[in-house]
Amino acid sequence: MSGVRVLVGTRKGAFLLEADGARADWEVEGPLFPGWEIYHLAGSPVDPDRLYASQSSSWFGQLVQRSDDGGRSWRPVGNQFSYEGVPGTHQWYDGTPHPWEFARVWHLEPSLDDPDTAYAGVEDAALFRTVDGGQSWQELPGLRGHGSGSSWQPGAGGMCLHSIVLDPSDASRLYVAISAAGVFRTSDGGETWTAANRGLRSGEIPAAEAEVGHCVHGLAMHPTRPGVLFMQKHWDVMRSDDAGDSWYEVSGNLPSDFGFAIDVHAHEPETVYVVPITSDSHHFPPDGRLRVYRSRTGGGDWEPCTEGLPQQHCYVNVLRDAMAVDALDECGVYFGTTGGQVYASRDSGDHWTAIVRDLPAVLSVEVQTLL
Repeated sequence: MSGVRVLVGTRKGAFLLEADGARADWEVEGPLFPGWEIYHLAGSPVDPDRLYASQSSSWFGQLVQRSDDGGRSWRPVGNQFSYEGVPGTHQWYDGTPHPWEFARVWHLEPSLDDPDTAYAGVEDAALFRTVDGGQSWQELPGLRGHGSGSSWQPGAGGMCLHSIVLDPSDASRLYVAISAAGVFRTSDGGETWTAANRGLRSGEIPAAEAEVGHCVHGLAMHPTRPGVLFMQKHWDVMRSDDAGDSWYEVSGNLPSDFGFAIDVHAHEPETVYVVPITSDSHHFPPDGRLRVYRSRTGGGDWEPCTEGLPQQHCYVNVLRDAMAVDALDECGVYFGTTGGQVYASRDSGDHWTAIVRDLPAVLSVEVQTLL
């Protein structure tokens, strides 16, 4: 019988939640790596036993761990993340030069067809790739070598490459998002990159004609429509119908167009999910009511999905990597909160249940559908 494994990264370790296809009863394993920040936990889409974890500590630095048995055992793999071949600096908040420095791995994105290939988005913004299961990592320096690199500035959480989207129809095409530089696209496997930010604006910052400087929070794509992208930005939910060449706003009737998480239904490419947050200075749900908003029209027209979610005195946040969907026939939707809850919906968002509570603050949620 098919089932689901939910991979949860938190401020104080990782947790694995497993259920059969009914998704009614959950087994919880963890904490794995207790006491460590697990920025991201990701599984290979072609090998359910292959998992990667980004493990970070202010005392001991950054590690990448790998499991070959579905999370039962782990071992550290190559952690030599060094910037290559791109001299110079980027801008700091006040516009002064700042040297490129490696801080941590924010996001891990396994290949769609090879368990030994994976990408890592890091802070300061750079993209790395492994082709040997994490034993060694090489930067794709063409990204930082984009002509705009010296003008990139950090967002409030640092200058992080936090989103990596792979095109299932073209292995040489991928997208990344950097806070606060914007979206970049490559069509040659990472050798060269194009800024893909036309149409993005947040007031006057940056100017409408600016190539970079846009604070993107998250990207989502449905695998059957790789030319259509959805974005949660620092203000505004956006959509592109031309592979990122241009964007237009689809915030519609949302109570707030600020947020972090965004995802697309597994079987319905026009069904999109976001979790609105009050504002950039108030990182909690509007009116203290935790609501997932769903659009069945690709954006613009949104409905609140609230059944089973707290509708008063709720002041948690849902971070950018903390929402995911499964691929079962009735698509499941999952998200984690900074209050330590992981919520699941077995019916595409109509009803929600907390499948685990009282974890450390959740940083990431990913899902493996086990067939």
